[in-house]
Amino acid sequence: MIGAIVTVGGLGRIPFAPGTWGSLAALPLAWACHYLGGSWLLVAVTVLVFLLGLWATAQHLQGRAEDPSEVVIDEVAGQMIALWPLSIALTVVGADPHIWPWPGWVGGFVLFRFFDVVKPPPVSWADRPGAWGVMMDDVVAGMLAGGVVLLSAGISHGWFF
Repeated sequence: MIGAIVTVGGLGRIPFAPGTWGSLAALPLAWACHYLGGSWLLVAVTVLVFLLGLWATAQHLQGRAEDPSEVVIDEVAGQMIALWPLSIALTVVGADPHIWPWPGWVGGFVLFRFFDVVKPPPVSWADRPGAWGVMMDDVVAGMLAGGVVLLSAGISHGWFF
């Protein structure tokens, strides 16, 4: 069961780009949460994914410090965080929940993957040994990606100028 959680049903065992597969798995989950309950459900499910991932990753690592590539539950949590600003903005403006504003979703995905792979500060600062570090670097990457998506949307929609 721990292996199924940390690998998100085995996606982390795909030999090519397992983190990308984990991030892709988060997209339909995030959209379903937004569709069924708006941004509040997305935030609540993300927190549950994070807590479950933290626990399962600690069990999976069993004292090892490295971040094994098969652990992708952290990508799911981080990717969902990257989509929070989009979901919150759609909820606040009262947009139909089935709307798929693809530039925001695609931008959130691409930016999250960029920040997760490149690990610029402060992402690299959060990348520490153990389960906490495994999860937190993706949380920070998701926050940065979400911030850039929000800024981009603000500029695109004339919120800032």
